[in-house]
Amino acid sequence: MSTNGGAAAIVERAETLYHDVGLASVRRHKAAHGGLAIGYLPIWAPRELLHAQGVLPVGLMGGGDDVEIIRGDAYYQSYICHLPRSVVELGLGGQLDVLDGVLFPAICDVIRNLSGVWQMRFPDKLVRYLDVPQNFDPEIGGAFLRSELESLAADLAERGARPLDPDALRASIAAYNRNRRLVVDLYDLRRREPWKIPTWELYVVLRAGMLLPVEQFDELLVAYRAAVAGDESRQPLDQARVVVIGSFCEQPPLGLIKTLERSGCYIVDDDFVQVHRFLRGDVDTDGDPLDAIVRAFLSSAIESPTRFSAPGAKSAALAERVRACGAEGVLFCAPSFCDPALLDQPLATRAMDAAGVPWTAFKYSENTGQFQVIREQAGTFADSIKLWSGDTPMRASR
Repeated sequence: MSTNGGAAAIVERAETLYHDVGLASVRRHKAAHGGLAIGYLPIWAPRELLHAQGVLPVGLMGGGDDVEIIRGDAYYQSYICHLPRSVVELGLGGQLDVLDGVLFPAICDVIRNLSGVWQMRFPDKLVRYLDVPQNFDPEIGGAFLRSELESLAADLAERGARPLDPDALRASIAAYNRNRRLVVDLYDLRRREPWKIPTWELYVVLRAGMLLPVEQFDELLVAYRAAVAGDESRQPLDQARVVVIGSFCEQPPLGLIKTLERSGCYIVDDDFVQVHRFLRGDVDTDGDPLDAIVRAFLSSAIESPTRFSAPGAKSAALAERVRACGAEGVLFCAPSFCDPALLDQPLATRAMDAAGVPWTAFKYSENTGQFQVIREQAGTFADSIKLWSGDTPMRASR
């Protein structure tokens, strides 16, 4: 896929940050500006709160295929997903020494256990298992989450961050509201004209945003959109429009995303780097800003395998996503041994069958290096959609 000079340079910079597993960019930022840098695991973290206290939020997405796992394998069984192994490997190898602490949001038992490993191995760092409510009553789950955030803010201040100030938090909420709108705008453009925004490019741009201050990430998003929107050299191809689901935590290797696109698929929606779109719409900037963050988490978060939902809500949300983006099929693309994704998958596939939406499924790990089998499966799926879905409902490809 061709790229004009402007987009190519932006993507090249983003891809450099994507491969920055040693956090050299974070080291440069701290050398220039001081302050704390706090890492966080997927899929949600109170980045507004960190930003308001002068802390750089740093997304940790594992080492991908840039890191050979040796010591990390000693901490987890062979039937555990790959992400925690590479995070441990990076920590023990010193690549994450620049971080002043790490937040471990409640995703699954593996991440809960990873927080304990981190606490034992790095006792001088701030380590927080960021428990989040599954009861969304403001008087119960809301009160609990506010208490967790207040405790986190106090811990950060004890380590040298600015005390949490309501006005600063409102300004940070406004900054992240703008950032989410820019990300959603790129997703909207890709949905309308997927040939303008190859998903592998969007992916590295979003991954770059995990390391940058939000203001610099905004600049990257604006520059990338301007570069691709008017690029007439990017012309549509006869490819199948698909939604990719299941990759919300451990991220797929870049080569896998390129493989899916080369197989004949336009990815028109996905759950990659989900922290940028975990909340629907803006967080309120009026009133108590901490309450606003809590309300947004309780009532505006997307349906996710990591959150409790009423029966049928997740399946209905997926069906609506497929409809809204005009997808012709779904690729269930989950990491091996990812309990939240794989436990939800049977209900989701049943919903797709009921809706007459073709689907296929495969698994990966973040360091997967061989994609030929996946390319053949995805290519056959895309060809089947283009050949048959216009005539009769196609049976699911398993």
